Amino acid sequence: MSMKPKATTIRVSVATRDRLARIARQEGRAMTEVLNEAIADYEQKLFWQTVNEQIEQTQRENPEAWEDYLAERRLVLGRPSRARRTAPEWEGLITFPEERNDTDPR
Repeated sequence: MSMKPKATTIRVSVATRDRLARIARQEGRAMTEVLNEAIADYEQKLFWQTVNEQIEQTQRENPEAWEDYLAERRLVLGRPSRARRTAPEWEGLITFPEERNDTDPR
């Protein structure tokens, strides 16, 4: 016996149905697949929007906690490597402040 997922009907405008059908046809997929992916993308967008709002709220309302977070992050992750900070075409052309010494003219 196959366990087919339950289905239901939702009301959408004809224009929305046609847009969904066009996208599904262009990609060679079922409309349900396209709709499920769109919903998952939207949920991810909402998640990151909430995370960003919470970060901004913490920075604004509790700067001390934000600084504690940054210090702990630096402790765990360490200083960013040059490879992550400098594009290859700039390598050797930039000296970061923490890398400078008194004899370096740059």
